[in-house]
Amino acid sequence: MDYSQFLILKEELSLIGVILILFIADLLFLSPDAHKKDGKPVLNTIIPVVLLLIHTLITIVPGPETEAFGGMYQNAPVQSIVKSILSIGTLIVFLIGHEWMKWPANAYKQGEFYFLTLCTLLGMYLMISAGHFLMFFIGLEMACVPMAALVAIDKYRHHSAEAGAKYILSALFSSGLLLYGISLIYGTVGTLYFADMPEKLVGNSMQVMAFVFFFAGMAFKISLVPFHLWTADVYQGAPSTVTAYLSVVSKGGAAFVLMTMLFKVFTPMVDDWQTALYWVIIATITLANLFALRQQNLKRLMAFSSISQAGYIMLGVISGTAQGMTSLIYYILVYLFANMAVFAVITIVAIQAHKFTLDEYNGLYTTNPRLTFLMTLALFSLAGIPPFAGFFSKFFIFAAAFNSGFHLLVFIALLNTVISLYYYLKIVKAMYINKNDEPIAPIRTDGYSRAALVICTLGIVLLGIVSSVAENIGNYSFGM
Repeated sequence: MDYSQFLILKEELSLIGVILILFIADLLFLSPDAHKKDGKPVLNTIIPVVLLLIHTLITIVPGPETEAFGGMYQNAPVQSIVKSILSIGTLIVFLIGHEWMKWPANAYKQGEFYFLTLCTLLGMYLMISAGHFLMFFIGLEMACVPMAALVAIDKYRHHSAEAGAKYILSALFSSGLLLYGISLIYGTVGTLYFADMPEKLVGNSMQVMAFVFFFAGMAFKISLVPFHLWTADVYQGAPSTVTAYLSVVSKGGAAFVLMTMLFKVFTPMVDDWQTALYWVIIATITLANLFALRQQNLKRLMAFSSISQAGYIMLGVISGTAQGMTSLIYYILVYLFANMAVFAVITIVAIQAHKFTLDEYNGLYTTNPRLTFLMTLALFSLAGIPPFAGFFSKFFIFAAAFNSGFHLLVFIALLNTVISLYYYLKIVKAMYINKNDEPIAPIRTDGYSRAALVICTLGIVLLGIVSSVAENIGNYSFGM
């Protein structure tokens, strides 16, 4: 075996290096008998943040197209871009999580939190660069199993344990469906290599059924209706930091993988999967927005918001063009900064004030004007209000679907944007207009949380101004 092939896995090797360093540091400094300095663990958040930042900077420049292990691993510039986006999202999650990690009950979990989070990121890396269904499935499980542990990391909290159980059961069921679909594909084409499949797919009944099972398994990961029922309970029960990671990084990676699968593998069955996506997108956007209107718990509201956003992301997939891929990646990037900003505020308020519902945010502006302003910017971006980046991401993804002939679908999506505007503005109304005799007390954020909020705000504002970002992504995108 030619072991030099491992050197091709630049992003993966760099991330494994970060994981190993943190694992060794955890063993040395965060053992049960480790001495504390000033009441804090010796291993501080700055270590994983700096290591992940170095990793991101090393790998952020896309390299040439490469492959290894007989084509099981394939990496192109567009895949490197997506990996960098997911790394940036993980970095923001680490910054947000510092406040949560300062709790005495969570101090001993620091090592596990960083280790599990980076293992899921490594799994997503392998999924994104897979050129073979075996590599894809290994990456999928590497991402899903540690995520279940993250969801249940507050094991002495009833809601966290319940969320972990629901997530792992849903993940196992969806993985079973997906694996059954893969087995049917293999039975009809005789290969698991993506590159060899299109010429052997003829769209017979067995292959259509294989696609249905495969798509159902992936739809669970992305929270598409009707495979979304786990989402609200898991988002509410998991720690807010984990929810932020699950809603953006995990979902963004799975959405890109689904797109590349449909483009690379199921190209001959384009009519079948576009028809399926058409109705799934309508159901996802409409039902998620309608259910979001009824929510009082902010994490549940943002759960249904993320389901709706997944429907919008699929508009880039259904177009089947390079423009669709560009709009999808750009949408994920913009969504990352906006959603992370919202969850950063939710996390800060939950930790310091123990407030979780919409009514408890009444009058937040009177005591915390800066937090309120930053959350408002993020909500405006999620709603697609100009001049923020969310407006341009929605415009690009609508344009991609419209140019591919899905005019009615885009019109329905536009109507649903109006509905989403209502429940996003309902949060803004609560913070600015609704009166509260006992508003949330003034909150003082730490440096890490402030850094996360600054990064997210810059992303929300600058991505709507700097047009070269979308252009550079477009230079590397491909369609069917």
